[in-house]
Amino acid sequence: MLNFVICDDNLNILDRFSKILESIFIQHNFDAQIGLKTSEVDELLNYIDENKTDVLILDINLKSNQSGLEIASKVREKHKDTYFIFTTAHLEYAMIAYKFKTFDYLAKPVTFDRLEETIVRLFEDINGSPKKYIKIDNKNTFIDAAEILYIKRDGMKLIFHTKKRNYETYSSFNKIQVCLPSYFMRIHKSFIVNIHNIVNLDSVSSIVDFDDSSTCDIGPKYKKDFIEEVKKHGHLK
Repeated sequence: MLNFVICDDNLNILDRFSKILESIFIQHNFDAQIGLKTSEVDELLNYIDENKTDVLILDINLKSNQSGLEIASKVREKHKDTYFIFTTAHLEYAMIAYKFKTFDYLAKPVTFDRLEETIVRLFEDINGSPKKYIKIDNKNTFIDAAEILYIKRDGMKLIFHTKKRNYETYSSFNKIQVCLPSYFMRIHKSFIVNIHNIVNLDSVSSIVDFDDSSTCDIGPKYKKDFIEEVKKHGHLK
């Protein structure tokens, strides 16, 4: 069982955060517990000294003579494997926080969805599971891979077309392909598709269709391998 510790000087935030975290544990059937939630730095440090702490969720801007970053520095000296997740309303601390081998950085107010993404990825990282969420930029934007229909290259930008909305970022296919699960396949110089979300493949017109009526072209260079892959695994709905 993973042991989580939360430290925030705002008791209301602390209580709300712990309730959200516990609901995520239940919803995903994660084997985890909150061993301590506290607003006191001394209580935090004493607990970590005496108890195995797998994940420390720490507010950077504590009303204390020590900041969250200073506390993280002390913890990291003794506990090399603890996962750090920082929270703060001040984005300028983000780059400093990552020097402590930070797993993630959450801007306040932290939403359920944003925290859920982080916790799911954390368990995937610990368990060595296939990645569910894809990081698409340097702003910690993560997308559920299953929600992506296709990725379109548009000049210097990539457009991630999902079931709910589009995300744009400056990147390249070469950079993003190494992060994608095996069920993503390039089918055109301008398209990478999620094979699981294709609803129809027209090999004559070289077009694939998706649930939302959007389509992607199949390039001649990629057509044979793509069609064989789809037939082999029976991905069409």
